[in-house]
Amino acid sequence: MAEEIIALAQELAEVSRLVEDDDVTSTLDRFVHRIVAVVPDCAEAAIAVLADRRPDLVARHHASADALVEPARAALSAQLLRADGPLFDVLEYGDPHRIGDTAADHRWPEFSASMINAGYRSCLLLPLPAKGDAAAAFALFSATPSAFGDTSYDIVLLFALHAGVAFDNVQLFKDSRSLIEQLQTALSTRTVIAQAEGVLMHRYGIGHKIAFDVLKRGSQNANLKLRDLAADLVKAQEAGVLAAALTRYGLATGRAEG
Repeated sequence: MAEEIIALAQELAEVSRLVEDDDVTSTLDRFVHRIVAVVPDCAEAAIAVLADRRPDLVARHHASADALVEPARAALSAQLLRADGPLFDVLEYGDPHRIGDTAADHRWPEFSASMINAGYRSCLLLPLPAKGDAAAAFALFSATPSAFGDTSYDIVLLFALHAGVAFDNVQLFKDSRSLIEQLQTALSTRTVIAQAEGVLMHRYGIGHKIAFDVLKRGSQNANLKLRDLAADLVKAQEAGVLAAALTRYGLATGRAEG
């Protein structure tokens, strides 16, 4: 038993690890693959998210790739995403649902019928504990009635907890990386604008404030972003063609001062 617990812990650590360029889809895709491989009798696993009150499948994996069954699986996916189905309840309210046997459970008859057509007799729908406004859930299917008993449920619950953390982490990772990129862009922009100001200050003997006003005027004249104008002036200065660039932007001698 100890060895099984250690093996499961290693599985969870591996599948939860973020790698370069991870996004939500690729991160959660690892979970559905590992769940199908680890959870007894699990033939299909999917993860759905709720955005603008519309559920969407972001990760899905089948134990087999039988092309003959795919139309029935597609029909099941359509039923899974319906607003009057069990998955929407899980996403909206965070309560798990279990169908032990589609032949005996009549709470969602159309959903159960689509499961039977896809070859499934039981399913487990479990919310992922995500922070903020995000809502996500596991959907597990089995061809065996009452497949997800206490042991399987505990395993899935552990995966759900880790998937929720990974879901939050990848969002935080993306937000942090986006913020860093924005700061780097802002720093680069400020640097090139300062360089262009220096070029104008040296050429016309003007102060910092007037040089910045000149850049803004050139940006408006050319309908060009300030940083792009500044970069072009700096390149023109380095290439020895500054006078032509200033004329092109309406900033030549006599028009730059003031």
